[in-house]
Amino acid sequence: MKEGRLLLQHCGSCGHIQLYQQAVCRRCLGAQLVHRPASGRGKVHSFSVVHRAPGPAFKQDTPYAVLLVELEEGPRMISSLVDEDPMSIDFDASVELVCEPAGMGAVLPRFRRANR
Repeated sequence: MKEGRLLLQHCGSCGHIQLYQQAVCRRCLGAQLVHRPASGRGKVHSFSVVHRAPGPAFKQDTPYAVLLVELEEGPRMISSLVDEDPMSIDFDASVELVCEPAGMGAVLPRFRRANR
């Protein structure tokens, strides 16, 4: 993520694409995994709008939308919505990856509505 791209693991044995790094393929247990950049495009599979902060440090962030995004390549990931009213998001909305600096060299994968 530091380079502004999300990497997915592709299995050289069975073709399975997985997110969240593993030592072996979750489908065939093969070890021939290669990293390739994700397209950064996806659709909102599910979401929830958070109105009550989980702690004092997040109070200024509410309300915000937590998304379950189905990436164009197939895997799903949990993230959040940026640059949009969280109440405006809906199922199957097209979204695109935004690599957002979070301090101390960390970068967070977030999403915004595509075709803005």
